[in-house]
Amino acid sequence: MTGDGPAQAIRNSVLDAQLFYQLLAAEIEWRQGRAVVAFEVVLDAARRTKHPELFQRAADMALQARTGDRALTAARAWRGAHPDALEPARLQLQILSALNRPAEAAEPLRFLITRTPAAERAGLIASLPRFFQRSTEIRAVATMLETVLPPPGVDAPTRAASWTALGRVWLQAGDLVRALDLARRAHASAPDTPGPALLALELMPRVPAAEAVVKGHLGATSPQPQLRLAYARVLGQMQRQEEALAQVQGAIAQQPDNAPAWLMQGALHLELRQADPAERAIRRYLELAPAAAASAPQPATPPAADDEDDDPAATMDGATAQAWLMLAQTAELRQDYVAAEAYLQRIDNPQRLLEVQTRRATILARQGRVDEARELIRKVPERDDDEERAKLVAEAQMLRELKRHGEAYEVYGRALERWPRDLDLLYEQAMVAEKVNRLQDMERLLRRVMELKPDHAHAHNALGYSLADRGTRLPEARALIVRALELLPGDPFITDSLGWVEFRLGNHAEALRLLQQAYTARADAEIAAHLGEVLWVKGQREEALRVWREGRQRDAGNEVLRETLQRLRAEP
Repeated sequence: MTGDGPAQAIRNSVLDAQLFYQLLAAEIEWRQGRAVVAFEVVLDAARRTKHPELFQRAADMALQARTGDRALTAARAWRGAHPDALEPARLQLQILSALNRPAEAAEPLRFLITRTPAAERAGLIASLPRFFQRSTEIRAVATMLETVLPPPGVDAPTRAASWTALGRVWLQAGDLVRALDLARRAHASAPDTPGPALLALELMPRVPAAEAVVKGHLGATSPQPQLRLAYARVLGQMQRQEEALAQVQGAIAQQPDNAPAWLMQGALHLELRQADPAERAIRRYLELAPAAAASAPQPATPPAADDEDDDPAATMDGATAQAWLMLAQTAELRQDYVAAEAYLQRIDNPQRLLEVQTRRATILARQGRVDEARELIRKVPERDDDEERAKLVAEAQMLRELKRHGEAYEVYGRALERWPRDLDLLYEQAMVAEKVNRLQDMERLLRRVMELKPDHAHAHNALGYSLADRGTRLPEARALIVRALELLPGDPFITDSLGWVEFRLGNHAEALRLLQQAYTARADAEIAAHLGEVLWVKGQREEALRVWREGRQRDAGNEVLRETLQRLRAEP
């Protein structure tokens, strides 16, 4: 040998003459479209040499040829040749999942879990619901997983991860009771682990009792700000804005530079019609957003040079555009239309053009220039049916804000000519039909929504409340609202409706209990109107006046509150 370095060991290739000709023949057969022959040749070579890449190649050929059983044969042969390897077991599991054969997945899954290092085991288990989420036999998947999870002899966090994973799969299968039970067991096993609380958050809108798991986790540890924000989002969806605001404020206290938390806080204040704190929070978001964007992970591949809409340097990002839109809304709440227009001029995002023009149109309309406002929305370019529909909805919504309900009804009617089975359009037209006293049309439209979507809670509630408010068909009204509350448990507006129908039925004690529950969850002006009236009738007039004052401070223009005070000749 030459040179001064040490001698290198000679490694002979596994590619002997027979293997070379087998692989050459297989590739020729594959290229000529004889996939089964190619697969058999490669699998024979893999069995002879026990080479992992050949087993993988055989499985890939079978999968590309859409012959799942042959792919499964290759995976099993690979496992037979390398019984301690994890990769063939993963492949077998993937194929069984794709073939929708969960009962056979227990053995390779149990092998993977037991052979995975303890430090990685909980993560593997947590990924299982996503792995099986496309299965059409999800109950069979859940049943299979119950034979595997939790694995014996594991620590409390791994048990919690197992029960959480099982709970998520049972949630996918629609068994909410079992999912809640598993969330509770997981939380009891490891109270400071966030997984059970995140599962409970998914359950909360339909199973209010799941909130106890969330609160238990919040009390057991200092929760991550992101979990608080997730909790706040769910509370907001359930119309519990004040409680959502408390969670967002808690997240900000933990992480003062969390820009999305400030934006969420601004949105919640805006929903509560609190212009000043909304503006402060949104401005803080805008201060923090550049730093947050700079620290965010950058895409591995830069956008194409001709793709201007997706170039972050070319247009404002969506969240920042949303912030300026929200600032415009705070100015509108103060009736400062000059400031609102100034905020709108800051927005440079083509995807938000319709929203910007709709806000401009609303400002014009509030100044009496309704025809100009409608024309402004109509002139927004439209590229497809979705954008055409969005323009009609924006025009109708603007007219509703101006209390021009008859014109809004006509716009929804034009939209329904194009999309006659659109649930949102049917529901919204029903809402404006009631405002113009077209009660038969309202009921017809809501019945149509319930026919198309029997679990549409808001349609049940809207019809039930309308009947209750008019004091007609009260037993039917109550049944409709009870059904709505079954579909959306704990919703404060539906609870308010149930309290109102109980009041109309003469059940004042039950009405008071329900309305207090609704008002505690959401101190809305309309709920305040109803609660105050029940208190007034029961002789608790000072308390009624206090509730009405709170309601008027929140929304002095609320029609139901104003009508209630005028009818009862009360002055809070």
